[in-house]
Amino acid sequence: MNRIAENFAHVKHRIAEAAQKSGRSPASIQLVVVTKGASVADIEAVLKAGATIIAENRIQETQQKFEHVNSLSLNLLNAPESNRTFAWHLIGHLQRNKVKSALSMFSLIHSVDSLRLVEEISKRSIEQESMTDILLQVNTTGEESKYGLDSKEVPNIIEKSINYANVRVCGLMTMGKFTTEPEENRPAFESLRTLADNLKIEDSPN
Repeated sequence: MNRIAENFAHVKHRIAEAAQKSGRSPASIQLVVVTKGASVADIEAVLKAGATIIAENRIQETQQKFEHVNSLSLNLLNAPESNRTFAWHLIGHLQRNKVKSALSMFSLIHSVDSLRLVEEISKRSIEQESMTDILLQVNTTGEESKYGLDSKEVPNIIEKSINYANVRVCGLMTMGKFTTEPEENRPAFESLRTLADNLKIEDSPN
């Protein structure tokens, strides 16, 4: 087993242990593999190890990998007795002028942080005759360096998003502080959980 496969197996094991402790099924948790800066060979290795969701944060970098990685994934999906799925997610900040390109590659956009962006996604989705799933990014740490909506803005954005065709708000996303101490980030994720519970939608801590 190569290093990437070993790391992937280790993370899956840790997820299974954490799920068991919290009374959840490991199958209810999706592992999103971030491949920013990774080579196609590395992505191939993690796909062979069992990854089903690949995430990128830059449109241009994704375009350079997209066709090759999709070809690799199709070979795995078409293998005998395979019941796997495969998807690309966008986790980086999305500018409105890059929406058209993003929609041609990503099935879920994690980082929607304005109604204007929702409007643009709706417009481009209608043009492409597709439905786009999104997560609303919430800034729960209060850091000015981070993108994201203020928690107080979220209910209004969700209510108004209903009026836009071909776009579906599937949940919330947040990013904790850059720290090696998990406890320092617990309030940020608890805040998002509370907000999601109040709105009766899912949250997606990143």
